[in-house]
Amino acid sequence: MALPINIHELIHGSTVEWERIEFKEGWNPEIILHTICAFANDVNNWGGGYLVIGIAEENGRAVLPPKGIEIDNLDKMQLDIHRLCQKIVPAYTPVVAPYEIDGKHILVVWVPGGETRPYKASRSLAKGAEKLYYVRRGSSSPKANEQEEQQLMQLAAKIPFDDRINHHASIDDLSLAEIRMFLQDVKSDLFKSSEGMTFEELVRVMQIARGPSEYLRPVNVGLLFFSETPEKFFPYTQIEVNIYHDDIGDSFTEKVFKGAIHQQLRKALSHIKTQVIQEHVQKVEGQAEAIRFYSYPFQAIEEALANAVYHKSYEIREPIEVNVRLDQIEILSHGGPMPPLSQDDFKKERIISRRYLNRRIGDFLRELHLTEGKGTGIPKIRRAMRNNGSQKPVFETDDDRSYFLTILPKRTWASEGGQVGGQVLFKQKQTIEYGDPAIEILLMLQDEDKSSSEIVKTLGLQSLSGALKRQLRTLIGDKKIAYLYPDKPRSSKQKYILTTEGRAFLETLKKRKDD
Repeated sequence: MALPINIHELIHGSTVEWERIEFKEGWNPEIILHTICAFANDVNNWGGGYLVIGIAEENGRAVLPPKGIEIDNLDKMQLDIHRLCQKIVPAYTPVVAPYEIDGKHILVVWVPGGETRPYKASRSLAKGAEKLYYVRRGSSSPKANEQEEQQLMQLAAKIPFDDRINHHASIDDLSLAEIRMFLQDVKSDLFKSSEGMTFEELVRVMQIARGPSEYLRPVNVGLLFFSETPEKFFPYTQIEVNIYHDDIGDSFTEKVFKGAIHQQLRKALSHIKTQVIQEHVQKVEGQAEAIRFYSYPFQAIEEALANAVYHKSYEIREPIEVNVRLDQIEILSHGGPMPPLSQDDFKKERIISRRYLNRRIGDFLRELHLTEGKGTGIPKIRRAMRNNGSQKPVFETDDDRSYFLTILPKRTWASEGGQVGGQVLFKQKQTIEYGDPAIEILLMLQDEDKSSSEIVKTLGLQSLSGALKRQLRTLIGDKKIAYLYPDKPRSSKQKYILTTEGRAFLETLKKRKDD
C-alpha cells in the first residue's frame, strides 16, 4: 500500500526535514522499536517521522543506490514490525509500505505523531524488560531525560488542533476529487493505487480520518485541505486581500479567497502577482543594460503568506489579512509563534523553533512545495527583500503571541538611489560576475567562519547542492575565501574563512553602493 508522499523526494530530503527521517541499512529490531516510539511521541509537534529500512545512511543522508531487502523477507519484516509495536504502550500502529527504488526493495514506516501520547517502549526485547520513554533528539532516538519526560507529560492528551478528530463532520465532507488532485500533484504512488481502494481505505491510509467503521470521522487537517467548504467547520478560514488606493483607507478593493487552504494560498498569490507586483525598468546613462527590480519580490510574499497559512490558529475565527498599502504590504494571521519564541527572537538572522502549532498542515504544504523546512521562511524573506534592493522586512507579535504580522516595505527607485541589490549592482559595473548567493556567502563569513552545513542552513537550503558547491569552488579559486584547514580539505572540522582579498572585495562593493 503506497503512502500519500512522493517517495523519491522523501528519500532525498526534499519535502521532509532530515531530523524526521531515519535510514536503516538492515534489520535491528531494538533500534527500530525505539525509533517508532520516539516518532510517535512527537515531542516537538513536528508530525512524527519516517523510518526507511533497506537504505544505508551517511551523516544523516541516504546512501544510494539502496542496499535493499530480499523480496522474500518483505512480508515477514512487515509482520515483525507490527509485533514489535506490541511492546509500545499505549497501543500504537504505524503505517508500513514497501517500495522499489533503483530495482531494490525497501520498507518505509510512516510514524505520525500519536493521539494518545506519551508512549513507552521496552528497553530491550527481553521478556519483562523495563519500558521507557523515547524521543527524537536531532537524528537519534535516545531515552528521554527528565526535562523531556516532563514535556511529554505536558503534551499528554494535547493533540494539535489540525490532527484532532472533528465530531461535527463526516467523511462525506471530504472530497475524493480534491484528494486525488493532491496525490497527483505531489506525484504519489497512492494516486494510481487508490483507484482500487474504497473511500474509507483511502482516508485511513492518508491519516485524514480516524475511528471505527461505524464512527469514522475526518480529522481537521483533512477538512482544511480536502473539503470544498472548510469555512463550514472553521468560520472565516479564508484569505482576504485588500488593495488600498489612498493613504487614508477610504478607497480600496477587496478580494476574498475561500476553499481548501492550499488552493486559497495559490489563488491569493496569483492575484497578488498580477494585481500588486510591478516590475520597474530604469535606463542608466552609458550602460547598455537597464536596471530591473520589483515593487515587491514575489518570493518574499510567497514565503510570508505560506507561513501565515502554516502557523495560523484555525481555532480563532479570524481570516488571514493581506493589506496592500501605498508603501507596504502587511500580512496578518491570528495565533502567534509558539513559546518560547518572543518578539526579540525575530530580530535575529536565523530563528530556531522547537515547537509547531500545526504539525500536519506543514507536512501537506511541504509535499506541495508551498513551504519548506523548519526555520527557513524568515531567512528567505529577508534574502529576497535584500536581493531586490528593498528595505528590511519587519516581523511583529505581542507578549501574548495572539497574532503574527509581516510587513514588507515597497521598493521604489527614489528610495534606493537607483541601485537594486547585489546582482544588479554588479551588472552596472560590469567588472564582477558573482551572483547573489556568492555575495551572501562572503557577507556571512565577515564575522564568523562557517562549515558547509552552516552555510547551507544560513542560506535556507535543504542540502549542499551542486550549484552551491560550484559557487564555493569559484570563490576559493578567486581567493575570496579559503579553507580553515587547507591541508585537510575533507576534515570533519573544516570551515570556510574570508580572505584579505574577500574583505577588500566587499569593501569595494560597499563604497560603490555608497557612491
